[in-house]
Amino acid sequence: MNDQRKVIFEQRKDFMAEEDLSDTIADMRHQVVRELVRKHIPEKAYAEQWDAAGLHDAIAGIFGIDLPIAEWAEEEGIADEEIEERLIKAVDQRSEEKSRELGPELYREIEKMVLLQTLDHLWREHLVTLEHLRQVIGFRAYGQRDPLNEYKSEAFVLFEAMLDKLREAVTGQLMHVELTPNDEENPLLQPVDLPPMQAHHLDPMTGMDEFEMAESAINAGSRLSETAERRQPLQNRRAGDINPADPSTWGKVPRNSVCPCGSGKKYKHCHGRHD
Repeated sequence: MNDQRKVIFEQRKDFMAEEDLSDTIADMRHQVVRELVRKHIPEKAYAEQWDAAGLHDAIAGIFGIDLPIAEWAEEEGIADEEIEERLIKAVDQRSEEKSRELGPELYREIEKMVLLQTLDHLWREHLVTLEHLRQVIGFRAYGQRDPLNEYKSEAFVLFEAMLDKLREAVTGQLMHVELTPNDEENPLLQPVDLPPMQAHHLDPMTGMDEFEMAESAINAGSRLSETAERRQPLQNRRAGDINPADPSTWGKVPRNSVCPCGSGKKYKHCHGRHD
């Protein structure tokens, strides 16, 4: 966690020092396109096996552009590299249009603001996820796996996933950002809202969400604690917790003690005689 924190803080300091982050944003944008192409057009797959519709929907959702990807895929002799080049050219053109629409100087400020805001949000979410992972990783020992090594390995995978999410979230927001004027003299920037924090993690061996399992265990423990409280001996309870008219608040009453109902009789000769 400390190594990851150093990487993020150093990166954030570099971002803060730069006035123009357009090159960094462009690298993120291109990396998102490459990952989408790699996902929907697997290496060495035939054109008939390409998921052109899925790639089209992903590009439209993130970049807000409608491209004839299905038609490209039907072209004779076309390869994934050529589709990737066309997509990069199209998304760069979309970014230039946004820059002209909002103004180059303002768009540079927006790029920096969105990048820093999204990085901070995802880093906080990542810390929450790591803390949840730390709490449940001990269960891996039941599968004859070393929890420490499992934690290091999983934390690295989660960190890489966070960086992927950062590139996609920043790119998507910048492609959809708009200026909404409150009045003619004071336009306010309205970026896409950041998603709420989430903490989910699948055990790579079982496919089960470990965090949901842990939450269920915690909730079950709370219910057991409430039950244990109701079963506490009478002498261990506070006087304000006992209601003479409600036997459920009495807990476990010794048979020779005075009955909590206020009759003055011993418990075994009063309410206890029904036990």
